[in-house]
Amino acid sequence: MSCDLTAGQVVYTNKAHCRDCYRCLRVCPVKAIRMENGQAYVVGERCISCGTCIRECPQKAKTFRNDVERASRVIASGRIVAASIAPSFAAMFNVWQQKRLASALRRLGFAYVGETAVGAYHVAKETAQIVNDSKRSHICTACPAVVSYVERYYPEKIEYLVPLVSPMLAHAQLIRQRLGGDAKIIFIGPCVAKKSEADRPENAGLVDCVLTFSELMEWFEREKIDLMSCEESHFDEEPEGDSRYFPLVGGSMRTASLTTDCLAENVVSVSGFEEIHEVLESTGDDVPMIVEPLFCRQGCVNGPALPALDNSYSRRNKVIDYAGTFQGCVPTEASLKVDLSTGFKSWTIDDTEVSEEQIREVMERIGKASAENQLNCGACGYASCRDKAIAVIRGMAELEMCIPHMKRLAEQRTDRIIETSPNGIVILDEHLNIISMNPAFRNFFMCSQALCGKPISYLMDPDPFERLASGKEETIEVVVNHPNYNLVCHEILYPLIGEKQFVGIFVNITRMQADKKKLDQLRGQTVIQARELLEHQIHMAQTIAKFLGDSSAQSEGLLDKLMQMAGDESSGSESDGRYGKQWIRDTYTSK
Repeated sequence: MSCDLTAGQVVYTNKAHCRDCYRCLRVCPVKAIRMENGQAYVVGERCISCGTCIRECPQKAKTFRNDVERASRVIASGRIVAASIAPSFAAMFNVWQQKRLASALRRLGFAYVGETAVGAYHVAKETAQIVNDSKRSHICTACPAVVSYVERYYPEKIEYLVPLVSPMLAHAQLIRQRLGGDAKIIFIGPCVAKKSEADRPENAGLVDCVLTFSELMEWFEREKIDLMSCEESHFDEEPEGDSRYFPLVGGSMRTASLTTDCLAENVVSVSGFEEIHEVLESTGDDVPMIVEPLFCRQGCVNGPALPALDNSYSRRNKVIDYAGTFQGCVPTEASLKVDLSTGFKSWTIDDTEVSEEQIREVMERIGKASAENQLNCGACGYASCRDKAIAVIRGMAELEMCIPHMKRLAEQRTDRIIETSPNGIVILDEHLNIISMNPAFRNFFMCSQALCGKPISYLMDPDPFERLASGKEETIEVVVNHPNYNLVCHEILYPLIGEKQFVGIFVNITRMQADKKKLDQLRGQTVIQARELLEHQIHMAQTIAKFLGDSSAQSEGLLDKLMQMAGDESSGSESDGRYGKQWIRDTYTSK
């Protein structure tokens, strides 16, 4: 499979499926897509692994790194392997499937199966303590896509990130504390960004493999594990409090008991890139608030690797029903023995400095030098023509991505072909008035653009066009002599039905007709000359025959005379046969 996957990269393009539609670029919140030769490549250092392009690509050309083989190797290692299941699993499975999931995972080889909500509870409680101890703004860090977004594109907001690990990493530490440091841990959830989070150097060794729910179903199918055939069973541990609500918007605030009021002034729960972008623009010490951001709209129940069997609101209700039916155990005051603290760092995005002169040059090349031509239509994937020009300069976009520009070029190319055609082309309206005519037509019929709007009858017999307009004929192809212009044309006439117009194409065959006439004349002269030659040859033959006849008669007379003389002489000397009649005859005839 041809792709742009590089070391450590999670989201990439399957180039065989990419179809030059710019959909991924339009939806990518950070424009981490580079267009090259009409194909969209994911730029690893700019990508935050949110998975938006995966969800939105109509051709399924965007995908993520598949780690099923890696998970199989972890199981085959012989170590104790634990599964950490994200609380959003309830959004994917029906009630009867939820009760059999733990058994199915054990059939895959997991020795321990727990809910990530266990770690979520401890992260929420630690968050509440940090928030209560500091009267400043805080941005919760459970969502790895949000953390990556802030680190790369809002480094000035890093100081507001709550310095705690995510529930996945917290649960991994708790499992290792219970099972021992040699245990292997595989996280399973709806999130692609979790793969990138586990790959971060500071998190090395905490989670051995991250699978999405779609990969889990692939693994089940490969191992021929059917949930229907599995028995009902429980997870190996039970989360505390309301932590099973964690994947929903407002879930972490409820788990942390910071608020249950969606109208609280100091707590803002947001989901989706647009809301996160707006709230980051507002976050600061001057407006202290707690921000609970989830990059996917409606939270983790709309993760990019969660099979879309139903809509996000139905999945949300499934989680609510599951959390309400299986309420977590009563929280204990036992002290946490693992360190959940972490730090964050800014990422340097290599954005080449762009000058106004460079931008103006690109704008001119795509015909957008003037403000009225800058449509900012967004068809290319960028919010404005200026943003697109900057992307071109930085090597992230191509000039040809501008749809209006390419349309204009196509129209100009078509106009150029018509203008330079050696054939005359005229377009008439439904009333057979001239709309336009190219230079060749004007030259043929010795007219100017001033005739536009006039009936075609000003120039020629309109009968062929009238027959076309009557609808009796779909296309007319005739040879017409226009003596007023010393012109003979092969004419092709047809209607533009949708536009209620008629097109005439006139091919000048005057020279061809003249050459044909000359050829016909030459052929006629050749026949006459051939006939005269034949008659001359017959006359010559007759004359020659006459001469030959006269010559033969004279020869015969001479022969007779010679024979007579020979007879007279032989009578005097018969013994001498040298001059006899037979000798004379033989001698003469031999000559």
